Amino acid sequence: MTASVLYDAPGPKARLRNRVYTVLGSLALIALLAFVVYRLDAKGQLDPKVWDIFNNAGVRTNIRDGVLTTLKVFAVAGALSLVLGLLLAVARLSEHRPVRWLATGFIELFRAVPLLITIYALWVLFLTYKTDLGVIGDYTAFWGLVIGLTVYNGSVQAEVFRAGINAVPKGQVEAAYALGMRKYQVMTMLLLPQAIRSMLPTMISQLVVTLKDTSLGYVITYTELLFATRTMANNIIVNGENPFTAVTIVVGAIYIAMCLALSSLATWIERRGRRAKTGVAVAAAAEPAEQPGVLDTTGAPLGPVDGRTERPGDS
Repeated sequence: MTASVLYDAPGPKARLRNRVYTVLGSLALIALLAFVVYRLDAKGQLDPKVWDIFNNAGVRTNIRDGVLTTLKVFAVAGALSLVLGLLLAVARLSEHRPVRWLATGFIELFRAVPLLITIYALWVLFLTYKTDLGVIGDYTAFWGLVIGLTVYNGSVQAEVFRAGINAVPKGQVEAAYALGMRKYQVMTMLLLPQAIRSMLPTMISQLVVTLKDTSLGYVITYTELLFATRTMANNIIVNGENPFTAVTIVVGAIYIAMCLALSSLATWIERRGRRAKTGVAVAAAAEPAEQPGVLDTTGAPLGPVDGRTERPGDS
């Protein structure tokens, strides 16, 4: 039996104890789920009439519009956060102190402030100066949510980029400078490609957080998935009650499905990166090229002639 590097391999008693804990934990989980189902049924939440509302075309349309709105916010905020994170990471690694200090202050500030407060403050700011903001003023809730998500997740992505850049061996950077490459060339051609490739799963995992945080638009009355379905449930009455439980379960399943899709993408990219072959392939050795006539020995004497030694090809 080989011992693990992190901990000692469990013995017979430990394995038996682990199996007992697993069985007891599984039974407790099953009992909890059974109790939840029992209580839902006792409250009438499992009545077919409650779940029949999802066969209504208007309900499905509201859910579809909420999903599309959520994905629109996620797409814009996700793209902007990646761009902002890249710029902040490069600025934080700058050799100029003012640039480095400004980038560090921005990152630490928006990582420390709760995202909900940032979104709400931006929304109030846009509402206050609505007439002076032009296009942004017409979509205050949308841009308040997008910019709030961008500055927070962009600060987190900046640290991800910086970690990837610092993980590149210093010898490669020194070799690049020795070859005469400039700073921007080292950054764009050497550091960033390797950093993005190594940190891509982490970046996608942070995008999953961005997708989940779009639900905070509910606070500023933006019609994303959570707000749209909540409003819809308020306007539907089944058996004298609003079907909040059924709607919440369906919306939660939709969020889980979207997040699992992104997480699966991150896992697939990580596995693909492990299998990918890196480096430059070494070319196969070829026959040495020869100058015509150099190795041609036909008709030439190989021994001493007239007291001197002639070499093939001598005239």
